[in-house]
Amino acid sequence: MSVNPELRKLDIDIPSQPQALLQLSLLLADDDINLQAAAALIEGDMALAAAVMKAVNSSLYGLKGRVQSVHQAITYLGMREVAAITFEMGLRAAFPPAPELDPIWGRAAWRGQVMSRLAQALGLDAWGAHSAGLFEECGKAVLFRHAPDHYRAMLRAAPDDLALVELERTGFGVSHDALGAALCESWGLGLPAVASVRHHVLAQAHRELPPPPAKRSICALSVLAHLVEIEAEDAEQAATAIAEQAELSPEPVLRALRRALEQRASAEARQPA
Repeated sequence: MSVNPELRKLDIDIPSQPQALLQLSLLLADDDINLQAAAALIEGDMALAAAVMKAVNSSLYGLKGRVQSVHQAITYLGMREVAAITFEMGLRAAFPPAPELDPIWGRAAWRGQVMSRLAQALGLDAWGAHSAGLFEECGKAVLFRHAPDHYRAMLRAAPDDLALVELERTGFGVSHDALGAALCESWGLGLPAVASVRHHVLAQAHRELPPPPAKRSICALSVLAHLVEIEAEDAEQAATAIAEQAELSPEPVLRALRRALEQRASAEARQPA
């Protein structure tokens, strides 16, 4: 997909999608996914395969014994999970490593998982939700690569993302949510995921979803994940309002939210002091 011509005028480079991820997207679009082909595709990119294997064998997944191949990882974790890890590693590899970006990638991995679980609980597009969560802050990486010193100062100065987008528009003429949506478009993500990335800052800050309703479901999950992340005191009240805007039944939304909050609390309790 082409990038918005207005963004091209700003001379801010948006990285192109790695060929392996493009081909993997095509495989995932098939209801009957060819697991052998998917594994071979990932293993064909040595750097990507190494990153995926390192992630799969980390303590995060708690697998018994060491996984020796991508196909074995798919057997243990499932294709969607391995695909999500692959996209995460591919996205990170598109940008130079920097300490300032590490928190962004950490939040991306967590948010992608939470949004995917919420989507599964609500019968929504889990893969689209995971992708939207993973790419939500990728526009920050684009701006950091474009002007690291300038953007580093912005990250330090902004108390939250709502303030950050104002600094970005003043300094660069564009904000990270718009850039993130442009990257999602160029990498072939679905329209609801692109809309979620484009509108997530305002949606999370004001708890109002963008029109039309067809674009609201994944953005609703983004707001729910944000409520879990900040452990909002009024999380259930806010979730009920978001459910109504997204034309979702409030009861399943509240159950999914409570489960996500429980999982977060459990994960924090397991962390060493």
